[in-house]
Amino acid sequence: MAISTIKLIDITANQSQLDDVLTKLIETEHIHPVLASEIIEKVHGSTSFVSENPCQTLLQDVKDIETKFNIQLTDVEQRNYDIDFDEMFDYMQNLKLQLGEEIKRIKTLEKEISEYQDALIQVNHLKVLDLPLDDLFAAEYVTFRFGRLPNDSVPKLKFFQSKPFVFQSFDTDNNYSWCMYYTTDEYKREVDNIFSSLFFERIFIPDFVHGRPLEAIENLESKIKEAQLEIQSYHQEMDNIAGTCTNKLSCIKGELLYLNRIFEAKKYVVGLGDKISISVFSEDVYASEIKSSFELIPDVEVEINDADADKRIKPPTKLKNGWFSKPFGLFVEMYGLPSYHDIDPTPFVAWSYAILFGLMFGDLGQGIVLSLLGLWLYKKKGSMLGAIGIRIGITSAIFGFLYGSLFGNEEILIPVFQNVFGLLDKPIHVMDADFTMTLLISAIGIGVFLIIVAMIISIYIKAKHKHYIEMIMSHNGIAGLIFYTYLLSALGLSMGFQIDILTPVFTIPFIGIPLLLIFFKEPFERRSHGEKMFPTGFGGFFVEGFFELFEILLSYITNTMSFLRVGGFILSHAGMMLVVMSLMEMVGGAGSIFVLIFGNIFVMALEGMIVGIQVLRLQFYELFSRYYQGNGIAFTPLKIK
Repeated sequence: MAISTIKLIDITANQSQLDDVLTKLIETEHIHPVLASEIIEKVHGSTSFVSENPCQTLLQDVKDIETKFNIQLTDVEQRNYDIDFDEMFDYMQNLKLQLGEEIKRIKTLEKEISEYQDALIQVNHLKVLDLPLDDLFAAEYVTFRFGRLPNDSVPKLKFFQSKPFVFQSFDTDNNYSWCMYYTTDEYKREVDNIFSSLFFERIFIPDFVHGRPLEAIENLESKIKEAQLEIQSYHQEMDNIAGTCTNKLSCIKGELLYLNRIFEAKKYVVGLGDKISISVFSEDVYASEIKSSFELIPDVEVEINDADADKRIKPPTKLKNGWFSKPFGLFVEMYGLPSYHDIDPTPFVAWSYAILFGLMFGDLGQGIVLSLLGLWLYKKKGSMLGAIGIRIGITSAIFGFLYGSLFGNEEILIPVFQNVFGLLDKPIHVMDADFTMTLLISAIGIGVFLIIVAMIISIYIKAKHKHYIEMIMSHNGIAGLIFYTYLLSALGLSMGFQIDILTPVFTIPFIGIPLLLIFFKEPFERRSHGEKMFPTGFGGFFVEGFFELFEILLSYITNTMSFLRVGGFILSHAGMMLVVMSLMEMVGGAGSIFVLIFGNIFVMALEGMIVGIQVLRLQFYELFSRYYQGNGIAFTPLKIK
């Protein structure tokens, strides 16, 4: 259970050296800088150097240029002392203006092309009309309307034959008749109402369409081609501008990225008079190297202290575990990291999780497949869940071998036990009815063992922090451990050996006194802090304490019985595979192979997910709740680019 040793490094310099110190800071690896706000609030007269970051606006301008004008720039930081902010700003404004003009011309042409194409669609439906459109629209006493009429409305025109209009259809499709009608100015309102009632949709021919329809079509197609050629020339001009500016723009972006991190790093600087101070945490192995690096700057003082030397700052936590345990840090981080002076529960989580999962998902073949799948995920994707899959796959394969199960076949491994190990049968018969009670009792026994270990860890942590009342009187402390272990021992001796130790000689010291200690824990804690033992009176305390004690006793029972799920899932997994094997026998032939493959895939996916969640639940609710708080701060090293 290892947490890396952390050192607090205090860096002090003159304000004139701010830029040099910040430059060194953002180039230093393995450091966790402390926000100045954590110190300024507690130190009178100290100031912050946080100010408006001009790089953000310029970086946004660069991003806009990249996005709008499709320019590809690298994200490589670089220090370029030949470019200042004003020059960067002027250059990008001129560049945006040049490229913006090209974009504006292109958009204007694209709008024109869209209008030409819309007009072309309309005129195409009128191409059989061999009359100049200008003459029709210029008629002084006759009004022309072009549009489309639903096909089912065309026959209805016969009911209006007496009305003064002429109807002409030019083209039809599955739904509409593309047509024209005309009438005199005197009757146009009446005729328009008639066609409107028949769902006539008017089409307006733009003013730029001239001549006969065929001539107009040719003219529109020519204008579209000319506009498209102009757009190509503008795009070529944009590419030329982008090609000449890419190198300089890349330099500007690299410089801005670098300066942006320097401005962002100001949030770690505390000012006091004409001095500045930066506090960083680092692992012990890197502390001396970091100190030497900063001391290269003239007149900079660097001091290395223990992580908790400054009580104003809470030290961060960095977990350090071996090959097997390391990936399970993912689960610990999900719950919350331990404080720096706590213990790392990752090894306990790793072994208990892997063993419980292996017990509940025991199958030699499926365990090997799970390990291989986890290995693939870890190698290809770097997934920590993949790394966990490797380990729980191994334990699943081990327990599956003990169960004699290979992809659900419960008989295939029996010759191995007989010929290699000299056994008469496989060691564990999961599906044997006589073994069910033993299995469930064993599951509870495993739970009891893990709960006792969790309580011992809790006692150790409380002793380490000198919380002696919690250590002795808590239900997860010595009093709770004595009560829990005695009660379970009495139950076990009574059921297994008919030995009764529930007599006053034992119950008073092992049940009565522990329960009294648990009952009076809070009053004694208040007394240790100089407060009244019963601030609301003994009666109120007694009622509240009674129900709290009842809840504690109930939690012992529920936490213990919760581990019955281990035995339940062992039986569930074996039962589901028994169904698969039965279906194989029913199908027979080549179909049985199909059932075997997809049955195993289904069981692995469903059972694996459920078992994984249930084991995690046991960790969080039955074990972590007894000894772990998870209120630490993650060690987050400053990113180096």
